[in-house]
Amino acid sequence: MADIATREAYGRALVELGKKHDFYVLSADLADSVKVEYFKKEFPERYIECGIAEANMIGVAAGIASTGTPAVASSYAMFTAGRGYEQIRNSIAYPNLHVVIGASHAGVSVGEDGASHQCCEDIALMRVVPNMTVISPCDAIEAALATEAALLEVKGPVYLRLARPNTPAVNGEGYKFELGKGVVLADGKDVTIVATGIMVAKALKARELLKAKGIDAAVINIHTIKPLDRELIGKYAKKTANIVTVEEHSVIGGLGSAVAEAITETYPCKLTRVGINDTFGLSGSSDAVLEYFGLTPEGIAEKVEAALS
Repeated sequence: MADIATREAYGRALVELGKKHDFYVLSADLADSVKVEYFKKEFPERYIECGIAEANMIGVAAGIASTGTPAVASSYAMFTAGRGYEQIRNSIAYPNLHVVIGASHAGVSVGEDGASHQCCEDIALMRVVPNMTVISPCDAIEAALATEAALLEVKGPVYLRLARPNTPAVNGEGYKFELGKGVVLADGKDVTIVATGIMVAKALKARELLKAKGIDAAVINIHTIKPLDRELIGKYAKKTANIVTVEEHSVIGGLGSAVAEAITETYPCKLTRVGINDTFGLSGSSDAVLEYFGLTPEGIAEKVEAALS
């Protein structure tokens, strides 16, 4: 399967879901970028363009959901989680309304758009909100299935974190997505790499680099950050006694923090968090920025070796 961005899979999935289910899709002047342009063309009567007014878009989505019809609100992660935070908290999460927040262009892989658009705080913001489900799919197949689950399985608010660049396929066509259940992509006895989003494919490549050095690393895909699969995390904390989390997000409040909380309460072990170390991003190509922050297979492998030493 060709490399496809998770935002692209999300846009296509909404069209297929729209053929069978009743829901509205909203955007904030970024329909093409977040790939809801497809839904707009197919179902113009169920598409609402809110303009550059993200907080208002969240409020409109809440109003639609309050009638019993789900709403999908899409923009960049920085604009949904950032500008729309108060409305997400008070208008959607507090009354526990069924709104799916399609947050595209998350993390530093936005590249040239720079620090103002590189949202590395959104997982932290969203997972602390009561009633919120937080999903960060690793590839196009998972993104499409996560979109379906967000609309058909969850009855409250969902934050769906999507990426700008094309992402290698991790899962096969027969892959079964289960909300709240981590996926063991590779077993290992020396260390466990727990990754989310576009870092999962890089973690698998890092595993191969480590294997060549005699290090046997397990790799787990945590697509649902909230609710977290604490049972699986605890199992591998006990098995390898050494966990390295990898995320395209701040090491404060994201996947690493969620895992730290889980193992502290289940099976304490050594933990290394790989991500953005309490700093803003910078402008450059997606690959260059990811390399700068060590979010490459080589960078991940290096951190795992350091953790083992």
